[in-house]
Amino acid sequence: MSLPSARCPAVLVTAPASGQGKTTVTAALARMHTRQGRRVRVFKYGPDFLDPHWHQLASGAPVHQLDLWMTGEADARARLHAAAQECDLILVEGVMGLFDGAPSAADLAERLGLPVLAVVDASAMAGTFGALAFGLQHYRPGLRWAGVLANRVASSRHAQMLEDGLRESAPWLGALVRVSVDGAAGPQAGKAAGLLPERHLGLVSAQELPDGMARLDAAADALAATPLGQMALADWQARWSVDFAAPDPAADAPEAPLLQGRTVAVARDAAFCFIYDANIDCLRRMGAQVVFFSPLMDAALPPCDALWLPGGYPELHAQQLAANAPLRASLQAHVAAGKPVWAECGGMMALCESITQADGACQPLWGLLPGAATLQRRLAGLGPQQLDWGGQVLRGHTFHYSTLASGAPEVARTARPGEASAPGAGEALYRHGSIHASYFHAWFPSSPAAVAALLGGPVVAEAP
Repeated sequence: MSLPSARCPAVLVTAPASGQGKTTVTAALARMHTRQGRRVRVFKYGPDFLDPHWHQLASGAPVHQLDLWMTGEADARARLHAAAQECDLILVEGVMGLFDGAPSAADLAERLGLPVLAVVDASAMAGTFGALAFGLQHYRPGLRWAGVLANRVASSRHAQMLEDGLRESAPWLGALVRVSVDGAAGPQAGKAAGLLPERHLGLVSAQELPDGMARLDAAADALAATPLGQMALADWQARWSVDFAAPDPAADAPEAPLLQGRTVAVARDAAFCFIYDANIDCLRRMGAQVVFFSPLMDAALPPCDALWLPGGYPELHAQQLAANAPLRASLQAHVAAGKPVWAECGGMMALCESITQADGACQPLWGLLPGAATLQRRLAGLGPQQLDWGGQVLRGHTFHYSTLASGAPEVARTARPGEASAPGAGEALYRHGSIHASYFHAWFPSSPAAVAALLGGPVVAEAP
C-alpha cells in the first residue's frame, strides 16, 4: 500500500553564481522562522559539508544533502517527503548558480516542483539587477518562480532603484542591507570579513565561532524587515506549497547487515568535520555500532574493529595532531593489528609523514602512510567522482587544495560520472597495509557493499 503525498511550503534558495549570499539568506530564514516557533527543515543541494553546519545551528534540525547524481532522485524525494510530514516549511539551498552543473539546482527545482527564490548580490548594480532577475526567471520555461531578494544593498534609495528596475513584478521580496555581527547596517558593515566568514574550502564552520548564533540572529533580524521576512506562514502555504510524492516502498529496502557485529570508530572534531549525516545513518543501518573520538583531544582510539578518518582541516591543526603522541601510538597499533582504516582527503593527509603549508612551513604528521602532502593556493581537485571498488560503484566528489606524493600502491582510480577510470585521471585510491586512502569523499548509501569492503566486511560470529 503506497503512502500518501505530503504537502508543505518549500523554496529553493538560489543565485546567479557562488558568493551571492544564498547560504546567509537560507540560514537567516531558518533562524527567523525557528525563533517564531516553526519547525524548519533545511537541505543542501550538492556535496557541500560546511554550509549544513550553519543551517543545522539555525534550524536545530539535521541537514542532509540532495544531489540528483550523487544521492539520486529517489533519495531526494524520500528525504523531502519525510521532512514534509514533520515540519512547517522546507528550505533547500542550491549550489553555485541556478543553472550551473549537470544536473543543476534548476533541474532539482523542475523535477520536484520547488519554487525558486533568487538571491542576487546587488552591491555594485542598479538597473542591471532587473535584467538579471528577468533572465533567471525566464531562461528556462517551466520553473516555478518565487521571487528575487537583493542582497548587500547600500541604502533604501539603492533598494528602490533595484525594485524599479524589475519587470512583471518578479516578484520583489525585498532588499537585505549588508549587516555585521553587532547588528550594524550599511555599505561598510561586515565588509572586512563577512557575516559568515570564509577560508580556502568554504565557510568557516559554525562550531568554530563562539558567536555563531549571534551572527545568525543579526542576519535574521535584517531579513525580518523585508517583505520576505514579513510573510506569515499562511502566505507561504498559499504561495509556495509543494506536494511531495511518497517514495516507492519497494525502493526503500533495508540495508543488508554487512557490518553487523562491527564497531566503527569515526574521527570527529574541528580537524575532521567533513561528515555526511547520511553516511553515519548508513553505517548504522548496516548493523555497525558507531563511536566517535577526537584526534585532537583523545589519547587513544575507542575499542573498535574499523576506523574512518573523514576529511576536514588537518592543515589548520597539524601541530596539535602531531603532538598527540599517545593517539598516534593507538593508531599505529590499530594498523599493526591489521584492522581496516578508510581515510578520506584530510584524513589521508593526517596519516602522511608530513604536510607542507602554502607558506612553505613543513609539519611532521602521523607517518602511517608513506608520502607528504603539500598545500597550494589553487584548487587541485573539484567535481563529482565515482569509485569502482570490487565491482561496486561508490559515488561521491572531490574538493581539495593539496597534492600528495606517495609511494603507496595505487589500487584504483576514481572517474567522472559515466566515464571509465584512466591512469593519471581522477583520484588515486592508495592501499598501505590495512589502510585505504584517497582524496575521494564517498557517499556511503550509494554502495553499502563497497563501504563494507573498505571497512573490513561482515564479521561471522563464532559458534558457542
